[in-house]
Parts: sequence; C-alpha cells; structure tokens
Amino acid sequence: MPLLAIVYFSVSGTTDRLAQAMARGGAGASDVALCRIAGHDILSGRFQNESLLETIDRAGAVAFGSPTYMGGPAAQFKAFADASSDRWSQQRWANKFAAGFTTGACASGDQLHTLTYFSILAAQHGMLWCGLDIPGGDDPSGRNRLGS
Repeated sequence: MPLLAIVYFSVSGTTDRLAQAMARGGAGASDVALCRIAGHDILSGRFQNESLLETIDRAGAVAFGSPTYMGGPAAQFKAFADASSDRWSQQRWANKFAAGFTTGACASGDQLHTLTYFSILAAQHGMLWCGLDIPGGDDPSGRNRLGS
C-alpha cells in the first residue's frame, strides 16, 4: 500500500486536528505517517530530524501543513523546508504527489500565500501538486468556501 506522509507544524492544535482529519481520510487507501515538526527538531535554527526526512523519501504522497503566521508558513515549517535542500539537489522527492493545508485567524488573504508557498516547494522538488476538486463556495459541507 502506498504511504501518505503528512508533514506539519502545529502550536495551538488546530493544524494538528486538520492533519488528523487528513489521516482519517487517507486511511484504507494508503498507509499514513503523521510527521509532526516539533521544537526539539530544530537546533540552532536548523531542522534536524533525518528520520522524518527518510519517511518522506519512502512516501508516494506528501501533504504539507502549517498555520499561517505573518503572511506565510510558520518558521518551524520553513526550517523543515530549508533542510529539504539536500533532497532537492538529488531530486529524491520528484514525482511524488503533493498537497497542502493551513489555518489562520483571518478568513482568507495570507492563507493563500502559505498554500502557494507549499506548491512552490513541491514544484522545486519536482512533485505533482494536487488541488481541490471542489469549486469555491459551492460545497454544501462548507469545504473550500473561500475558493482557495
């Protein structure tokens, strides 16, 4: 069964709840690895968790998640992204499926920038970005209600 790696940072627990919901949604269709970025993974400003990176190496799909802070992903997620440059130079994540999710205090705006950041990170790695197949505002369940 393919592996879905959900790589995320969460402070208040909101992004964690989204990651857990994604894991429940992926269960049965794939094996799921929740890869939460923790404070102890970052030493002197640099992400250092080789085990987490190796999990992504084995995955067929990766979902990136972070709360939106000051117009982009949290610094802890950015430290992870910066540390992925060794994988980038070897294109170890090329052709994996990628997606992203975020939370924020405002209704829209800066959250789109975080999702765009994730899609650019995926593109740099040669990953295949997956968006929602739900038109903005048209879903009775309220998913994608703001169209981003």
